[in-house]
Amino acid sequence: MKELQALVRDIPNFPKEGIIFKDITPLLRDPNSFGKVVDEIAGKFSRKKVDLVACVEARGFILGGAIAYRLGAGLVPVRKKGKLPYRTKRITYALEYGEDTLEIHEDAIHEGEKVLIVDDLLATGGTAAAVVELVRSLGGRVVGVVFLVELSFLKGRERLKGYPVSSLLSF
Repeated sequence: MKELQALVRDIPNFPKEGIIFKDITPLLRDPNSFGKVVDEIAGKFSRKKVDLVACVEARGFILGGAIAYRLGAGLVPVRKKGKLPYRTKRITYALEYGEDTLEIHEDAIHEGEKVLIVDDLLATGGTAAAVVELVRSLGGRVVGVVFLVELSFLKGRERLKGYPVSSLLSF
């Protein structure tokens, strides 16, 4: 994993002063590294019989689509307010530096379906906790919440207690 971690670059003061953004685009650019990430994550859940992968806008889409394909699962996009064309269920939640709203199509998940939630980064856990709540509100069973990068010093896992949480890279 050290070779993958080396491909994540720090961008100081983005998106605002005092934040160090973890840029995964160099890792995604390398086909071997991108493939390794997808295979590692999918491998952890291959025996869980995942029905759906719920991925979070925007960088979660990149990973989620490939992981869903690898698992033979469907894909459910979780998007920012106003981006989905059909009737939605929504949740507003606090971010590290503000507030946001996420939406999911109201028919995206059926009662009892096993859902893997995928995003690129776990920081304070607010976004992931909101997605868990959306999935559960539609009757989905969360089988895991997985991230490429975790900023462990922000203790985001604490907001996801009771759910299997994993990440490939930790800073």
